[in-house]
Amino acid sequence: MPNPSMVQALRLELWLQVILATLLGGAIGLERELSGKPAGLRTNILICVGATLFTVLSYKLSLGRGDPARVAAQILPGVGFIGAGTILHARGSITGLTSAATIWVVAAIGMAIGAGAYTDAIGTAILVMLILAGLGYVETFVARRATSSRLLVHAKADVGTLDELETLLRRSGLTVSRVESRRENVDLVCEFELRGPKRLHDQAKLAMLHHPLVRTVSTGE
Repeated sequence: MPNPSMVQALRLELWLQVILATLLGGAIGLERELSGKPAGLRTNILICVGATLFTVLSYKLSLGRGDPARVAAQILPGVGFIGAGTILHARGSITGLTSAATIWVVAAIGMAIGAGAYTDAIGTAILVMLILAGLGYVETFVARRATSSRLLVHAKADVGTLDELETLLRRSGLTVSRVESRRENVDLVCEFELRGPKRLHDQAKLAMLHHPLVRTVSTGE
């Protein structure tokens, strides 16, 4: 029969692990929430806590006779499914890759907590937060020195066309530095000056070409 004091100690350790998972997952999730990303505070907390509990259960269910990694190994496909849900692919633009990668790492942190590797979990969480917060400034710095381009778009002159096209370009990750529009016969001619990483300019042009309101797209050269 299990020693009551030992059972109490195991329960206390489990609760401490859950609390630590909540704190670490919450710290990373808060950064994502403040950045307006789809996987925010609650998502990262739940993933970290869930990964911790599954890892602890995998050790308990094995009872020293089976492979404790069997249950824990199933965490990765589940997290991959959640991560895939944060990736959006619309009209040539892909977003959510960083959120998906963050979810993957948060699950790994939860697994480390469940396995008792507390120092590794805390160190990794701090590193992830530095990467997410710190490299954002680096990306902004690089973006300011990125290439510029000009798009000349002939579109249907519907109400809200200009705002919709401008929103589409901004969602692609580019900075729209200048917008002009004029009417030519039945078309609305929109001229956009864009700035950002070179790879995003081609994606933005492709997204424009696939938009139902757009007739033609050129670089204005």
